[in-house]
Amino acid sequence: MKKFKDLEYSRPDIDRLENDFRSCIERFETADCFETAHRAFLDWHTISDDFETMYVIAYIRNTANMKDEFYNGEIEFFNEALPRLTPIMKKWNIAMTGSRFRPQLEEHYGRHYFHAAEVENRLLNDAIIEPSIEENNLSTEYSRTAASCSTEFRRETCNFYGLLRHMQSTDREERREAFEAWADLYESVAPTLDELYGKLIDVRCRISKALGFDSYLDYIYLVRGRYDYGAKEVAEFREAVRKYITPVCDRMYKEQAQRLGVDKLRFYDEMLVFPDGNATPIGTPDELVRKAREMYADISPETKEFFDFMTEYELFDLVTRENKHLGGYCTSISKYNAPFIFSNFNGTSADVDVLTHEAGHAFEFYYASRHLPLSALSNSTSEICEIHSMSMEMFAYPYMESFFGENADKYRYAHFTEALKTIPYLVSVDEFQHRIFENPGSGPADWRRFWKETEQKYMPWRDYDGNEFLEGGAFWMQKQHIFLYPFYYVDYALAQMGAFSLFRRRIENDGAWEHYLKLCSIGGMYGYTETLERAGIPIPLSDEVIKETAEFAEKQAGAFKSKL
Repeated sequence: MKKFKDLEYSRPDIDRLENDFRSCIERFETADCFETAHRAFLDWHTISDDFETMYVIAYIRNTANMKDEFYNGEIEFFNEALPRLTPIMKKWNIAMTGSRFRPQLEEHYGRHYFHAAEVENRLLNDAIIEPSIEENNLSTEYSRTAASCSTEFRRETCNFYGLLRHMQSTDREERREAFEAWADLYESVAPTLDELYGKLIDVRCRISKALGFDSYLDYIYLVRGRYDYGAKEVAEFREAVRKYITPVCDRMYKEQAQRLGVDKLRFYDEMLVFPDGNATPIGTPDELVRKAREMYADISPETKEFFDFMTEYELFDLVTRENKHLGGYCTSISKYNAPFIFSNFNGTSADVDVLTHEAGHAFEFYYASRHLPLSALSNSTSEICEIHSMSMEMFAYPYMESFFGENADKYRYAHFTEALKTIPYLVSVDEFQHRIFENPGSGPADWRRFWKETEQKYMPWRDYDGNEFLEGGAFWMQKQHIFLYPFYYVDYALAQMGAFSLFRRRIENDGAWEHYLKLCSIGGMYGYTETLERAGIPIPLSDEVIKETAEFAEKQAGAFKSKL
C-alpha cells in the first residue's frame, strides 16, 4: 500500500462494473458445486471492494476541501451512480439468499449476513433510484453550506469549530461573545438549512412510501439494522434516560455553576468545567500523533501494530481549515484493509478525543478485517461500532499525563462527566426526529417548537441567556446528523452504556481489554443482542441497566473529582 496522499484515484466505469457484477451473478447461479459458487461469491466482493475504495478516496479528498472542483464533480458522479446500481444489487441479493449453497456459505460467513441481505432486498427497488439521487445531492448541498460558513471573531476568521474553542475561554465575556457569534452564524444560514431540511424530509418520506412502508420510521429502523428492537424499545430507553440520567446531569451542572462562581449556568458556560480553564493538550498536531503512537504501543501488541500502520501510511487528516467538512469521522478503504481518520483539531481537549474515539473505530476495522473473511463483515451497526470508539476513549485514561501534563486529572474528570452529560442531548435529537417524521407535514416553526419541548424534557438546565434565535428552538439545526445520518444519534447513547460497562470492568479488574478485543473481533458477524452477549456487555434496553449505569457513573465521577 502507498501513503494515502499517493493513492491513485480513477472514476469507476459503471458499464464495466455492471457487466462484471452480472458475470458474477451468472457464474453463481449456474454453479454446479459449492467451490464454483464460492469463487463467484468472493469475486463479487472483490469487485465491490475496488469500487467502494474509489468512492472512499474521492469522499475523503472532497471533505478535505469542499471547494475542490474535481472531487466535487466526483461526488456528484457517485451521488448519481450509487442509486443506479440498485437493480443489480437486488438481483445479487436474491441470488445469494435463495441459493442452494446458502447453508455452506452461512458456515463461512454467518447467518446474520444473509438475514441482513434479505432485509436489504426489501429496501432495494427501482422506484427509489431518482429520490435517492435527490437525497444524496441535498446532503451534499448541506455539507457545502455548513463548510462554507465563517465569521470574523476578535481579528480571527472562525468557522463553527473555531468559535467553540473560544467558548471554553476562562473569560466569560469572551465565551458570551463567541456564543453570540456562533448563534448569529447559524441564524444567517437558517433559512437555507430550513429549506434543505424540508426537502430532505419530503424525499425521505417519498422513498419509504415507494417501498410500501407506512412511515419513514418503519423504513429507517431497518436501514439502521435494528432487527432486535424497534421504536417502542427506543422510546422506553429515552424515558429511562430522563428518569435516571437527567437528574444526575442536573446535579453535575449545578455543581459546575458553583465551581465557576456563576449565578446560573448559561449555554456558553457548559463547556468550561473549571474556572481556571479546561485541560488543553500540550503539543502540535504532529506531537499529539507521536504521543498517541507511544500510547498505543503500550496498550497492547494489537494496538501498536494498528497505529504504526496508520502513521506509516499517513491515514489522517486532522487540522481544521477553511472549506473543510465539519466534524470528524473514521472511514475504511476496503481494498487495503486501511482505516482513515478525519477531524478538525481546534486546540482543545477534543483533539485528544479524536485520537482515541476515531482511533477506536479505526482499530476495530483494522483488527476485524484481519480476523474475518470479508471486509464487508468488518463493520457492524452504529450502536455497536460506537462502543468500539467510546470504550477506547476510556482505555486511554492512564496515558493522559502525556497529553495534558499536570492537568491530566482535570481531563479525566471532564471527559468522564461529559460522556454522561451528553446522553440527554443524544436522546433529545432522537425524539426530535421521531416527532418530525410522525408529523411529516410540519414546517420550520413546528420544528422549533418540537425541539424546545424536547430540550426542556431532557435538558431542563439549558439556558441560552435570552438569545432569541436559540431560545425559540433553533438549536436543533447545529447537529449535522439530523441532515446527513437520520436516526443515528441515539446509537451514541446506547453505545455509551456499553462503554461504561467495559470501563466498569476495567475499574474492577474484570478482563475489560479481553472483552473489548472480543467485541472488535466479532465485527458485523452477528446482530445487536448476540454481539453484546458474546462480548459480555449488558443490553441497555431496560430500566435496570440504565439505573445501575447512572449510579456507577455518578460514583465514578466522584472518584475522579476526589483527585483534583
